[in-house]
Amino acid sequence: MQRAELEALWLPFTANRQFKDKPRLVSRAEGMYYWTPEGRKILDGTAGLWCCAAGHARTEITSAVSRQIAEMDYAPPFQIAHPPAFQLANALVKIAPAGLDHAFFTNSGSEAVDTALKIALAYHRIRGEAGRTRLIGRERAYHGVGFGGITVGGMVNNRKMWSASLLPGADHLPHTHDLARNAFSRGQPEHGGVEFADALERLVALHDASSIAAVIVEPVAGSTGVLIPPRGYLQRLREICDRHGILLIFDEVITGFGRTGSAFAAQEFSVVPDMITLAKAITNGAVPAGGVLVKRSIYDAFMQGPPGTIELFHGYTFSAHPVACAAGIAALQIYERDGLMTRAKKLEGAWQKAAHALRELPNVIDVRAYGLIAGIELAPRDGKPGARAFDVYLKCFERGAMTRQTGDVIAVSPPLIIDETEIEVLFGILGEVIRQC
Repeated sequence: MQRAELEALWLPFTANRQFKDKPRLVSRAEGMYYWTPEGRKILDGTAGLWCCAAGHARTEITSAVSRQIAEMDYAPPFQIAHPPAFQLANALVKIAPAGLDHAFFTNSGSEAVDTALKIALAYHRIRGEAGRTRLIGRERAYHGVGFGGITVGGMVNNRKMWSASLLPGADHLPHTHDLARNAFSRGQPEHGGVEFADALERLVALHDASSIAAVIVEPVAGSTGVLIPPRGYLQRLREICDRHGILLIFDEVITGFGRTGSAFAAQEFSVVPDMITLAKAITNGAVPAGGVLVKRSIYDAFMQGPPGTIELFHGYTFSAHPVACAAGIAALQIYERDGLMTRAKKLEGAWQKAAHALRELPNVIDVRAYGLIAGIELAPRDGKPGARAFDVYLKCFERGAMTRQTGDVIAVSPPLIIDETEIEVLFGILGEVIRQC
């Protein structure tokens, strides 16, 4: 494409001027690979954007979407419904942690987070605890780009332009990244889990539990650089929330649908939250969709009052879009049929071995891996945070591997269909590039 043809588009989370001077374009995808317009093959080390768990161009999803759009392209979600919406909700509830048996549909992870936060606030209000308005997030967290999500999020660049306009009264737990004690851990780090979680007790003491509505955390923080929860951390958060009547929300937009080796990270880490936000792999990335899984006790609290009364004044024009539901149903069928929900466990040995083989390379200061997720943290170069990692990202793309760069971390999260040979190729390219940067 000519430079002038690129100008009309404002790309998200992108250095637009740098990109348009030397664009990185892909025009086709299939299985584990993208292809550039020139025909160069790129190994997908990121499942698109944590989305394409079953790989690209799955004919089952293509056919389901084609049939649905031909039969019914759209149905209004307010006061009307259609069968695929119920079918997808039932399929999700079937694989969800016990007790999370209702689904509210959105169109993205950002909308799912804002929906969960609104449900939490409304839940306490209808139960007579309207004073519970405070939301607790975490430093370095990413919960999408809605005002609710960036309020509880903790990534500075995502917040600073709008800091004066965020929701009032929010607070943040410390992040769990302890490089001094936990560098090069395999799986969950051993140190700091309880002490990091006990920071919630300090916030309870500061604000009083009667003011706190919910705590939201990513079981594995992805966009901030793959932060894996230390042992005991999530369990202690659950205990503290139970003790003080605070709702616990897991943001599983990236960890849902097999990424950690279980359907949801809540199951992987044996902690059941009150709500789970999800998106991305729900449709294998084929059609935008998201949702919130909710405990029955929360749903039932809303189902009061005279019949015919709207219980929750919230929703989206495209909630449970028929085409998205068709894609979601087909994607879940693939995940179940092909054993993708647990495939990360089968590949765990090869994945950990390949990731940790990078630890001896120059400027690698940590390797973190769990399921089919890995983060390789690099030392900053010349006092410029992120510069080295961005060069690694660019050179990996040139060498034929798609990765992600966030700060000083290179993150990889390939489709769950990856095999051991492709794991070796992915980390082989990473290793070669890191040696040069």
